[in-house]
Amino acid sequence: MILRPVSLDDVSALSRLGTESFIAAFGHLYKKADLDAFLEQVYSEKSVEEEIRDDHCVHCLADDGERLLGFVKLRHPSWYEEDSPSDATNPVALGQLYTQPDATGQGIGAALMEWAIAEARQRGHDAIQLSVWSENFGGQRFYQRYGFEKVADIDFYVGEHRDEEFLYELRLA
Repeated sequence: MILRPVSLDDVSALSRLGTESFIAAFGHLYKKADLDAFLEQVYSEKSVEEEIRDDHCVHCLADDGERLLGFVKLRHPSWYEEDSPSDATNPVALGQLYTQPDATGQGIGAALMEWAIAEARQRGHDAIQLSVWSENFGGQRFYQRYGFEKVADIDFYVGEHRDEEFLYELRLA
């Protein structure tokens, strides 16, 4: 497995992986119209390209030399600063730590998380914030293993559908 930065050559693969991963994990929860609207907003090639070009966002990709296995992104300023009761002065948001549905459990998520924590520290952030669905118990356990703690209840919208999410934060020393 190779960890590497994103490039514009990755737009299609990143769009596809984001879409497939989201559908595999959460697609069954939403009406088609809500799911389609969300996927277009977040994972269309246009949206992915705009995010890659955005100076506020940094991606790390995992691949095996043949296909994209997973990705994670950090965004500063954090999307969650308004929702957070935290006193962190320079938080960064972790978004969409996803792996290929058939590659779960192979250490890809762990490698991406370790990159994200190291990158946030190297950039001088004092906290990492992320949201996790309130019923995604596996995801919550994964984040808790790295020291993330719930700091707030927040809403997350998929189209017009409102999900109850938890805002998690990891304080960086």
